Amino acid sequence: MQIAEPLTAAIEELSKMPGIGKKTAQRLALHLLKSNKETVDNLVKSLLDLKLKLRFCSRCFNISEDELCAICKSSKRDQTIICVVEEASDVIAIEKTNEFNGLYHVLGGVLSPLAGISPEGLKIKELLKRFENSQVQEVILALNPDTEGETTSLYLAKLIKPLGIKVTRIARGIPIGGDLEFADEATIGRAMLSRSTL
Repeated sequence: MQIAEPLTAAIEELSKMPGIGKKTAQRLALHLLKSNKETVDNLVKSLLDLKLKLRFCSRCFNISEDELCAICKSSKRDQTIICVVEEASDVIAIEKTNEFNGLYHVLGGVLSPLAGISPEGLKIKELLKRFENSQVQEVILALNPDTEGETTSLYLAKLIKPLGIKVTRIARGIPIGGDLEFADEATIGRAMLSRSTL
């Protein structure tokens, strides 16, 4: 059976998204086809706004509408602690716990020689630059507890410790191989409060 070209194109585009296979993409496309025009217009507008109105903070690389994100601009945040995470989704997960009031730094991934990701491919130089003329006293490494996350944590600790800055990591409340993005707030909150020195 031949499928109409617009439906095929929609399925193809939706299936390019992470975690969306061909069957799920087909269900989504058919759902959108059945939806009223206003619903689809709202979805299209929100996706365009996402791409056109958001950027990455020039200091911490979190998601932002402006040059600096709301966290970097806030005078109420503890300027002496920086929490280093892999992706902006991890900032969202930690913020939901209401257990951390410091600043963040988003690396944009982790070291992975097999995937061709070296220190130059991450925001490590930008992190080290943040320590110049700053009041940072502690860096919390909140990277996923998998092989790449552990490797990246050890690499960062070796770079940061000689600067006289305390380096800690979140406790092992997050399961090995798990992602911060999918952990519940209580688990992440407990991990933030029980962090340990590297």
